[in-house]
Amino acid sequence: MTTTPEPAEAPVTHSGRLIDARLHLLDRQILDCNEVSVATVDDIELAGMEFGSALDPAAPPRIDAILTGSTLATRIFGGRPPRARLQRIHWSDVLTVGVTVGLRVRSESLDATWTERWVRDHIIGHIPGGRHAPE
Repeated sequence: MTTTPEPAEAPVTHSGRLIDARLHLLDRQILDCNEVSVATVDDIELAGMEFGSALDPAAPPRIDAILTGSTLATRIFGGRPPRARLQRIHWSDVLTVGVTVGLRVRSESLDATWTERWVRDHIIGHIPGGRHAPE
């Protein structure tokens, strides 16, 4: 006797795009609107869910922000970086999610690049020839 497999349920559709955070976001390079490298995605911040409560299938959690920061030490030694060490990039600033995460804004307008700007202005800028591109 042969059995016919039951047809798979139709996937649930939502107004937004379904994203697998591990596959589509984490460790992806972030590029600003001019395709200048900003950082990498280290974590995400979700909205629409409470810790310890059951998820409502009618209202799935949504991404509120992507987080980036100094996480190298925690990746080597384990643990989680302190929340204060992570910089937020609002999800509304994200334009595309693909091989890289593209932003609608310039990197200078983000808090995520403050350390790079500080090093450029206070250290590299004082080195002779450090204020212009090499010729």
